[in-house]
Amino acid sequence: MSPIVKVAVIQLYPKPMQLEHNFKKAENFIRSAAAQGAELAVLPEYHLTNWLPKDPGFIGLCDQWETYLRKYRDLAKECGICIVPGTIVESHRDATKEEDKLLNVCYFIDHEGNIAGKYIKKNLWGPERDHLTGSSRDAHEVFDTPIGKVGMLICWDLAFPEAFRELIANGAKIIIIPTFWTLNDCNEAGLKLNPSAEALFLDSMLTARAFENTCAIVFANAGGPPGRGYAGLSQVTVPFVGALSKLGGCAEGMAVVDIDMQILEDAEENYKVRSDIASEGWHYDYRHSRTKGRL
Repeated sequence: MSPIVKVAVIQLYPKPMQLEHNFKKAENFIRSAAAQGAELAVLPEYHLTNWLPKDPGFIGLCDQWETYLRKYRDLAKECGICIVPGTIVESHRDATKEEDKLLNVCYFIDHEGNIAGKYIKKNLWGPERDHLTGSSRDAHEVFDTPIGKVGMLICWDLAFPEAFRELIANGAKIIIIPTFWTLNDCNEAGLKLNPSAEALFLDSMLTARAFENTCAIVFANAGGPPGRGYAGLSQVTVPFVGALSKLGGCAEGMAVVDIDMQILEDAEENYKVRSDIASEGWHYDYRHSRTKGRL
């Protein structure tokens, strides 16, 4: 039988520009997760700073990324738990342009405090493109971790099935997605038709991606005060079942969930997605190009 993996998905409100406050809150959740036997705790995107790139002090806070990465590494080692600390925005000096370059980075820290994986957000949401530098055509990597082969994506990456395909083709069984996704990310036309359009998007895509890739998805979104558009809906999703747990609405909270990895094997036995992708002459073994030709 395949193992059970116990994960904690954490939904919290990132108080704007309050790094230490937000870290302490995250730390309390992680300590509670470890006490409940969780092997992995996952936080939302932008959980330290919130997303305020036009604030004059934002870049200065991003300069502190190494300090907080070290705090999480120390916490993981102390508590004996793997941590994906949402995303941490890093400020790096771009010598060629003589300006600061901001990267939105997700780390997988193992239970001994070692960095087992690192991913820089590739698919930037429209308003992010004026401030962040994405990972462009870098490959989506799969990481060997204490809970198995893991892939990491961030927020808007969810909209691109190609990202999932690349990860599962390389052996990922669990895909972790820290997110800062709000109901207000929908435009006026969409909101007029359905004020909860983005919630529908999230629930639909998470279920579809789990089924079509025979994988488990650990999705940690930000929550926040009612009326400000926070979507929440943090969940752990698997094929056949859908969401094993779901943090409703926008309230802060944590769910500790057992992922029975046998579900993934049973789903693959039924749908044979991975085996088809690995087969000789797989008919989608090309990448999209601007000319729509085979590469």
